[in-house]
Amino acid sequence: MDVAEAVATRRAIRRFLNKPVDLQTIRRILDQARMSPSGCNFQPWHATVLTGEPLKALQAKMIASAPQDPIEFDFSAPNNVPHYLARLQTLGASMYGAMDVERDDKEGRGDFARQNIVSFGAPVLLLCHIERFMEPPQWADVGMWLQTVMLLLRGEGMDSCPQEWMSLYARLIKAEIGVPDEEQILFCGLAIGYRDPEPAVNNFERQRIPLDEQVRFDGWE
Repeated sequence: MDVAEAVATRRAIRRFLNKPVDLQTIRRILDQARMSPSGCNFQPWHATVLTGEPLKALQAKMIASAPQDPIEFDFSAPNNVPHYLARLQTLGASMYGAMDVERDDKEGRGDFARQNIVSFGAPVLLLCHIERFMEPPQWADVGMWLQTVMLLLRGEGMDSCPQEWMSLYARLIKAEIGVPDEEQILFCGLAIGYRDPEPAVNNFERQRIPLDEQVRFDGWE
């Protein structure tokens, strides 16, 4: 798989096969991802990767607990701006529509949202955390690292789902994995595994705005 194909076929997977992931494959991917760019070569990302019993134990504690208040950070703040809210609503309509979950079906939507706790059945969960003193440029570096990891996973025939949703349980998660809350922020989880190709939630058409609405080109005739 070349890079362009990896970019085109990467998507947030929300149903995974019950298929284990080889440790050496994950180690190789994360070793390769060390070459991701970062300003001043700070390499500000940290991660804890769980599978098996440690992952099940964490998920059981989240199931038995309420989300924290306040959450670690507000990952949906831009929805206060109309055109960003419209993009969120378009995603929701496509995703829930694919699953035949109606807009007023609060129970169905809630049940699906809670699948985040078990990372949609993924056998591996990468938990990305960063030191609290890091600033927006370093957060951007972490994003580039995560994208590199996700594309390398596609190159190995695997898939992922980035889960900023995990910030709802950040303190619980950090306590479970031994990361000091006062020192680090939990940025996100990354569900890792092999996609189930059948469910509609893994196949609905993803909407992206036109290139010319985001990028301006100057200097060409």
